[in-house]
Parts: sequence; structure tokens; C-alpha cells
Amino acid sequence: MANWTETTADIAGTQLVCVRGGAGRPLLVLHDEMGYPGWMTWNDELAKTHELIIPLQPGFGKTPRLDWIRNYRDLAGFYAIMVRAMNLDSLDVLGFSAGGYTAAEMAAADPRMVKHLALVAPMGIKPTSGEIMDIFPMTARSFLRATVADQATPEFSKIYGGEMTPEQFEAFEDARSESARIGWEPYMHNPSLPYLLVNAKKVPTLLVWGTKDRVVPRGCIDAYQKALPQAKVVEIANVGHRSEIENPAEFVRAMSTFLAS
Repeated sequence: MANWTETTADIAGTQLVCVRGGAGRPLLVLHDEMGYPGWMTWNDELAKTHELIIPLQPGFGKTPRLDWIRNYRDLAGFYAIMVRAMNLDSLDVLGFSAGGYTAAEMAAADPRMVKHLALVAPMGIKPTSGEIMDIFPMTARSFLRATVADQATPEFSKIYGGEMTPEQFEAFEDARSESARIGWEPYMHNPSLPYLLVNAKKVPTLLVWGTKDRVVPRGCIDAYQKALPQAKVVEIANVGHRSEIENPAEFVRAMSTFLAS
């Protein structure tokens, strides 16, 4: 396993916890609406060529909540403050699901900050067809099971299988509470985002989607591609919302090719 460390920095009035590992060009990784699941196979592989910087979102357990963050655009602004405070300048950004939403908001606000933009099953834009799954009426366990096509996938079973500890339950509920607070209305999208993404039309962009994704429909990918016509789409067959867990080899291949371009 690659070496990684957990650091804390005073950013915009809170103690932001970050996981950092690997070496090379910085890659900012924004986790999804359920929080950071831990260092996995795909992290190991990308850490061979990049330094992975994974902030734990405010309000998600280890990083205290910031009341002034009221929506995903505010969250993107917070991460922009973090990037400047860490003197990272232009860097590659990878976002998963709601983290993809945040990454897109960052690129729309300041495209000079983003060298490559990779969005994996991103929320953030209203789909041209279908609906983003309403995740809040169901339990955390039910939603997590809905994120994969095959619950027997080894890494998924390792992370999310078995009985949930009280600490895990509390972390998931913190994440769900914060995601609902900043993403409830309009539900997990921003009507102005596709228009503001005109600013990012020169940013190399990758859209990754699993063909059995039940959380984010293909219509979200189509909407992003309309807003960002330069974007390349990679579909990974027979996986759900978490292609990085269900088919890490294909996911890493797509990411490595894109980031090297």
C-alpha cells in the first residue's frame, strides 16, 4: 500500500482534515455525499504518479461543519480557499458524485485553477432524462447497496459489508445530514451551473459513468457533455455508481490515460 498521512490545517475558520499520499503532480480528490471511504486499490495506483490530496468535507465527522457553507457552490469556494492556502495553483481535480458537483462548480468559478477535470457519475446538473436518486428517504445501508451492481465485489464487501459499528453509523448520518443541508433544494443540482460552465470549455474534462448506475442517470452525463462539449465520456460496463470500487483496473486505466494527456 502507498504511504498516506492525515493532516490538519486551519482553512477559512475550521480545522480541515486532509488525507495525503503518493508523489508527483497534485490531484485533488473530492469524495462523495457519503464521505471518504478510506484508501483503496485505485488510490494506490494513481498515487504512483500523483500526490493525492483528499480533504474530508466540513460537517463530515472529522472536519467541523461551517454554517456559512449553504450549498455546493459555497463548498467549491471553500475548496478554492484551501487550494490557494496550500499554494497548489493549477491542479488536476477528481470528483465523485456530489464531489463531482463540487469540482464542476470550482471549474465554473475559476477554470485557471483546474488543469484536468475528472467527474465520476457527477451530480450537479439536472439530467436530460431520468432523475438523480432521492437518497434521503432510505437508510444509509440501503443507499450504499444501491451504489453497486454487485454487492459481492470484494472491495465493496470489505468496506461496507458486515455489521455497521456505532462510529460508522454516526459518520454516515453526519454525511447524510450535511449533504441534505446543502443539497436539498434544488435537489443535488444547480440550475445555473450548466450556463456558468461556459467558463470551463477549455478545461480538459473526463466524464466516467457505469452502465448500471442507479443513482445518477445517463441523462446527467448527457447534460454535462452539452455544457462541456470538449468532455470525453468513458462508460464502464456492468458497474454501478462506484466504478472505482467495482472495476478499479478499468477506472485507473481511464484516469491514467486522461491525466497523462
